[in-house]
Amino acid sequence: MPKNTTTPAATRGKPGPQHAQAARTSASAQVATRKRSAEPPAASAKILPEERQQLIAQAAYFIAERRGFSPGNELEDWLQAEAEIEACLKAALQ
Repeated sequence: MPKNTTTPAATRGKPGPQHAQAARTSASAQVATRKRSAEPPAASAKILPEERQQLIAQAAYFIAERRGFSPGNELEDWLQAEAEIEACLKAALQ
């Protein structure tokens, strides 16, 4: 039995769901941009250097754990963790 490929009269000429989603995303991005430029970062988004270092240390531990704690990669683990935490903190401020 063939599928019914006709378009219902109610949806003819209307953009599909992907177009509506793109329009909503674009509009919300514009609103978010205006909002960010108008408001200072929240005080709760600030982090103390000690807290930042603790987050990096924890992330470096989990990175080392994923690779089986093989020796000789500690610096790379730390730098990767630092980059990941910085990206997370930057995203939290936006």
